[in-house]
Amino acid sequence: MKVLLINAGSSSLKYQLLDMKTEKLVAKGNCEKIGLKDPVIVYKHNGQTQEFEGAKNHEEAISRVLQILTNKEYGVLKSLDEIDAVGHRVLHGGEVYTNSVLITPKVMKELEKLVPLGPLHMPANIAGIKACQAVMNVPHVAIFDTAFHATMPEKAYLYPIKLEDAKKFKIRKYGFHGSSHKFITGEMSKILGKPVGKLNLIIAHLGNGSSITAVENGKSVDTTMGLTPLQGLMMGTRSGDVDPTVVQYLCEKKNMAVDSVISYLNKQCGLMGVSGFSSDNRELTQKAQEGDERCRLALDMLAYSIKKHIASYLPVVKKPDAIVFTGGIGENSVETREEVLEGFEHLGIILDKKKNKNFKRGEVQLISSAKSNVKIYVVPTDEELLMARDTKNIVKNLKNSK
Repeated sequence: MKVLLINAGSSSLKYQLLDMKTEKLVAKGNCEKIGLKDPVIVYKHNGQTQEFEGAKNHEEAISRVLQILTNKEYGVLKSLDEIDAVGHRVLHGGEVYTNSVLITPKVMKELEKLVPLGPLHMPANIAGIKACQAVMNVPHVAIFDTAFHATMPEKAYLYPIKLEDAKKFKIRKYGFHGSSHKFITGEMSKILGKPVGKLNLIIAHLGNGSSITAVENGKSVDTTMGLTPLQGLMMGTRSGDVDPTVVQYLCEKKNMAVDSVISYLNKQCGLMGVSGFSSDNRELTQKAQEGDERCRLALDMLAYSIKKHIASYLPVVKKPDAIVFTGGIGENSVETREEVLEGFEHLGIILDKKKNKNFKRGEVQLISSAKSNVKIYVVPTDEELLMARDTKNIVKNLKNSK
């Protein structure tokens, strides 16, 4: 079985083709600047990277991707008949969807209703689904970023506003990066040789978007992102937690509408806003080492934000089997991991700095000291593989039920 994965943004569309017999990646790429000036399609396969003319809309982008995948000269498919299903990353399942589902007309109607909970992402997700359905008559599956966090208890997901309003308007913490946190939980079960249902973890998914999740007995019991992905940690361009009245204050001082301030907090703040230079952790680290004070401040604030949230989850999971770092920054930034874990020694959580510094990129690595009471791991995440597995299982069950 071959599964095509789609992650549609407002002006981009990432794609991956996987052969699920071997769970190997066949090809991947990104449609960039959809509908904008100088759009381009990037195509990667067999260690090669090619670029093609881009697309005016999502439907054209999908069509172009399929043409590339089936091209006689450089394609990886003989025909579209080799694609058995399409899995779509969908930001928000709300309280409606707590697992991945087969996309039906009823599901599409429900997704439209969920747009207000994810106005920056959901319209693009829906557009991507419709674009694929228009040109591919195969089963389509929705994999929700929020699904893994559906197990959070009320005391964790409710905000302390009037309960009637919270219930009526579905105002609550939903959490995101669910596919990554679920994948890491499964991987840690294998690594530690412990059943998922008995596993306690603190998972730090750190990248341009970041979240930390407390996992107790294999289930998410709390996470840092909330109603939207804006809550929680300081991120690449997102502010993370701020006093809610900051929004009102910025509206008044900068003469901005509320929607504009929310966009500002999502796209102009975080590492980018503080450093005034970049949202890329690698670039900031280099500049900080060269003496740039704003870049140093941005990195210090990031590490402090992560440190506080990890510490807050220690009593939540009672006795964690491991603290796990994953995501682009979590997996690759030696400096961030060291800064984050400094100060945990008195709690018996001790980093082995030599192991941390000499870790091998792309590999699972234990970086805690032999004296540490809690294991510390670096584990590469693979959200796409988890999405592909969900898609395969749903399509397989669909065929078995006929």
